[in-house]
Amino acid sequence: MDALDQISATLALSMGLAWASGINLYATLFVLGYLANTGNIALPPDLQIVANPMVMGAAGLMYLIEFFADKVPGVDTGWDALHTFIRIPAGAMLAAGAIGDLNPAVELAAAIMGGSLAAGSHTTKAGSRVLINTSPEPFSNWIASISEDVMVIAGVWACINHPVLFLIALAGFVLLMIWLLPRIWAGVKKVFSFIIKLFRNERAPNSQNTRQ
Repeated sequence: MDALDQISATLALSMGLAWASGINLYATLFVLGYLANTGNIALPPDLQIVANPMVMGAAGLMYLIEFFADKVPGVDTGWDALHTFIRIPAGAMLAAGAIGDLNPAVELAAAIMGGSLAAGSHTTKAGSRVLINTSPEPFSNWIASISEDVMVIAGVWACINHPVLFLIALAGFVLLMIWLLPRIWAGVKKVFSFIIKLFRNERAPNSQNTRQ
């Protein structure tokens, strides 16, 4: 039973950090470092660096920047686009680091699964934000951003303290993500098609005036 508990705890930590990184990497790093420094978790050797005060300070500073950038319509989409190249590799690295020195093949498998999970949660967040930005009021961005932050903090805490329950919830999220992503993608295509069409319509009168 102890071996099964250890496997579920390791799997929950590995996939939990990858999932959370795809939504908010800096909150994930800061919370993980805080829990390690307060004795709430013994980090694997490859992850102990996140408890370093310098790393926590950098993560906290970047989280503050993201906290405000993530609540401005349009800016949040640009921020998400930039972090496509940051959150996904970081999710893969954290997933592999959470496994520890079990086996190079297991670490690589964890990195592949973690990167894929981080990509999925990141794409779900970024795509939904594009759709939310079509709303004329700014409050939906604030609600979405704060909800994401709470979800990440609660998720990191849960994957450490209640690994089995977290894995069940994560499985539900993955199923929901599989169902949502095609619909989000269809909505995003409509938004960008509308923007392109609007841009072309604005250019057409200007071209005619130039010819005259």
